[in-house]
Amino acid sequence: GVTSIGDNAFLGCSSLTSVTIPASVTNIGSGAFSDCTSLASVTISNSVTFGGATFWDCTSLASVTIANGVTNIASSAFVGCSSLTSVTIPDSVTSIGSMAFDDCGLTNITIPTSVTSIGDEAFAECTSLTAITVATNNPAYSSADGVLFNKSQTTLIQYPSGKAGAYAIPNSVTGIEFLAFY
Repeated sequence: GVTSIGDNAFLGCSSLTSVTIPASVTNIGSGAFSDCTSLASVTISNSVTFGGATFWDCTSLASVTIANGVTNIASSAFVGCSSLTSVTIPDSVTSIGSMAFDDCGLTNITIPTSVTSIGDEAFAECTSLTAITVATNNPAYSSADGVLFNKSQTTLIQYPSGKAGAYAIPNSVTGIEFLAFY
């Protein structure tokens, strides 16, 4: 069976509406489904390695199922997926790359215990995102009032772009990540 999907394999396939990636596939190349503007649902059924910008600008993508076993969500994987309002990150994921969900339609996101690395701007420009929640037993990250911090809450990592009203930065904060309020 198919074990790999090459770089830009389905780039710009504007009529493609859904994709199920079989368990035999272990690698999805960079930009493999970028700019597939009609792609509405994706099911990733195995421990797959993503290339960067895998689903870049899939503006109709509203449903993503990521199977337990996936360990890394690549940099820029879902940039510009404006219809993507919800995604479940399985407990197998240890790393979320830079800009992974940048400019998505997410309304909230939960970071599981397993995630120990989150890249810059992972959730930037998600203008509907009102809360980032972190599992209480996560060893690297925490959240308070929907804001993402490092575990000890000395570094503010990401303020949700859709969170309205005034915000008082906690006294424990000694650093603010690059573009945390972007």
